[in-house]
Amino acid sequence: MSYADKVFKNTCRDIINNGTDTKGELVRPIWPDTGEKAYTIKKFGVIHRYDLRKEFPVITLRPTGIKSATEELLWIWQKKSHNIDDMSLSIWDEWADCRGSIGKAYGYQIGQKYNHHIITNNQEIFDIVDLYKEIDEYMKNNVDISYYPSAEYETTVKYKKGYDDYDIISYLKLDQIDAVIWDLKHNPYSRRILTNIYNFNDLYEMNLYPCAYSMTFNVTKDKDSNKLVLNGILNQRSQDVLAALSWNEVQYAVLIHMIAQCCDMIAGEFIHVISDCHIYDRHIPIINELISREEYPAPDFWLNPDIHNFYDFTKNDVKLINYQHGPQIKDIPVAV
Repeated sequence: MSYADKVFKNTCRDIINNGTDTKGELVRPIWPDTGEKAYTIKKFGVIHRYDLRKEFPVITLRPTGIKSATEELLWIWQKKSHNIDDMSLSIWDEWADCRGSIGKAYGYQIGQKYNHHIITNNQEIFDIVDLYKEIDEYMKNNVDISYYPSAEYETTVKYKKGYDDYDIISYLKLDQIDAVIWDLKHNPYSRRILTNIYNFNDLYEMNLYPCAYSMTFNVTKDKDSNKLVLNGILNQRSQDVLAALSWNEVQYAVLIHMIAQCCDMIAGEFIHVISDCHIYDRHIPIINELISREEYPAPDFWLNPDIHNFYDFTKNDVKLINYQHGPQIKDIPVAV
């Protein structure tokens, strides 16, 4: 039977039996139909661990739409969008403004560029034309723009002891996902390969603070094949168990598979760390019925083997084979 089902059921039972009830406390979410406070039962520090070489982490108790989940994932990580008009799903409609924007959240943050590494560091005064020739040569030989579409460079002067004592430093600028792919290709054993979209400077301009906010990537080696193995940790501050737990785990398992394939690696372990893992009050009877259902064997995951550039993937490049599952739960109430 599906390992993801067992993990899901155990987490639900633990929350219901041992969790903290927030009823009567000061909480932010409300039920949009009545305006009443949406209370939860919650557990702190829930950790789910999966080996993607053994099984794809999707529950069979009810279906999780892998193509829809992948579409939202690519909306954030590939399109780097924060506008709902850039995807066909309606799941973000409650948080979008009249222009379709959810503010400076999710894809906006993934697309922010920063100085990733030094291209040149010249300690002598020389012709600026020679400097840009050097930079252009580096970009031409090292940066395939189809793989790193965010790539650009920035040159700055760093003064030392005086105005006549300075370095001219040129940086390669990349956004967060391009930097991850660059590091995995050029420095896979780095312990600094991560993303973080919880930008405190922009929180006031986000219509919803990021729930899944950080991915840390780490590379190991398979002893039998000697191939590199890509592992990932997803940190999530808040998890609505019924609405999105399986959805989020499917998404980030897909992300690890995609990036691993682009970097000629094997998808390895996926660890999901959840700070506040909760079940809403209106969801408890639905959860109780859900975890009483029959479990089925885990499906096989298929990723188009012909794609080796992250920016070429679409939602049609993933599918679940032999996916048996229980009936869908319709019209789940969502707190906002």
